Amino acid sequence: MPLLLAMSGSLRAVSHNTSLLEAAARVAPEGVVVEQYRGLARLRHFNPDLDVDPPPRAVAELRAHVAAADGLIISSPEYARGIPGSLKNALDWLVSSVVFPNKPVALFNASQRSVDAQAALRLVLSTMSARVIDEASITVPLLGTDLDADGIAGHPAMAAQIRGALDALLRELRVQA
Repeated sequence: MPLLLAMSGSLRAVSHNTSLLEAAARVAPEGVVVEQYRGLARLRHFNPDLDVDPPPRAVAELRAHVAAADGLIISSPEYARGIPGSLKNALDWLVSSVVFPNKPVALFNASQRSVDAQAALRLVLSTMSARVIDEASITVPLLGTDLDADGIAGHPAMAAQIRGALDALLRELRVQA
């Protein structure tokens, strides 16, 4: 049973990015688990002096979630034309870890205007030796809507787009196996 770890770059209580990932869990094919990672706010600021064995508890939990996942889905807002600090911080904690390199990653984008953060995220992920799967990376135009996860999952065009991205990520996982 494939396990996909969904990571939202937003800490907001009501976030289009988080809703998009929750919708992905709702429309995922039978037998596919999309697990939401909710520990972003608990991570300490990255400090190489603290990246020891054992690492801080929240870091160990993050790495365990990533290690258990067959692939990742990341959806991030754009703040000041870049990646939110909380998401970049989580990625920094994964740099020295052996669990992240070559991990298949799908990038979901909840705003058609959020192109700079996506480009920056791709650069960071490629530097970290992730495999960003272009066919599984999508933009679902949620800006200006009030759709929650159920509304997104119930929207025929959006649900089909998400399913297509998940199918592309799952194909990549089968190729990798």
